[in-house]
Amino acid sequence: MAEFTIRPARTPDIRRIQALLEPFVQRRILLGKDLVVLYEATQQFIVAEDADGELIGCGALHVMWEDLGEVRTLIVADGWLHHGVGRAIVERLEQNARALGLSRLFCLTFEVEFFTRRGFEPIGEQVVDPDVYSQLIRSPDEGVAEFLDLAHVKPNTLGNTRMLKRL
Repeated sequence: MAEFTIRPARTPDIRRIQALLEPFVQRRILLGKDLVVLYEATQQFIVAEDADGELIGCGALHVMWEDLGEVRTLIVADGWLHHGVGRAIVERLEQNARALGLSRLFCLTFEVEFFTRRGFEPIGEQVVDPDVYSQLIRSPDEGVAEFLDLAHVKPNTLGNTRMLKRL
């Protein structure tokens, strides 16, 4: 099995994360993110590197509510698919979520089988109680809008599955 390491992202990683993201944006698998948005989220990211220090994957954990987080921007370089990189990234993000006190993780994905193997399940529309919904709807974050399944983000989510895991 090929060797790789998982670690928290640092600011010098951000341009490499953007480069890793770009082919997936071009294939319309992931939405593009401005460089400033990626820099602002540096502390949310973890990265996977091969033995030569090449960035081969990344993922981010975004806190949405007191018990709820989102797995975002999960990417594994094509040459590293099926080598355990994605699994290792998700496992680390779950550890980080638990350390923050989160008990549920959300993702919006085309990779339903991958996330199902990790304990995520497709969800319906009513995932939070009305009081929490009324607070979340105030967020300007597009990921929160996708979680809430709001109409204005539907073009971004076509073909994706909304999934949730209880930690």
